[in-house]
Amino acid sequence: MTDASTRAADLLKEHRESIDRLDAILVYTLGERFKHTQAVGKLKAEHDLPPSDPNREAKQIERLEDLATRANLDPEFAKKFLNFIIDEVIRHHKKHQE
Repeated sequence: MTDASTRAADLLKEHRESIDRLDAILVYTLGERFKHTQAVGKLKAEHDLPPSDPNREAKQIERLEDLATRANLDPEFAKKFLNFIIDEVIRHHKKHQE
């Protein structure tokens, strides 16, 4: 390998290690988030509240789009990601109401 190739391989390794650490952070963060949304779902079921709150969901999407813009992340991607999470949360909430 040339010096440039060795440096590139080292940089690639460093980037991949960072990506792996960030993936772990994302998974643990999602786990913590879902722990709280499960508690919300149980609370809603106990008090006969609807599993979905469209007003809150809209505010959260708007908030996340703003955060994404400030973080130099595509706001449309952030919106799709949050919608995916919201759909999953609502699915869990509905299970509590069965």
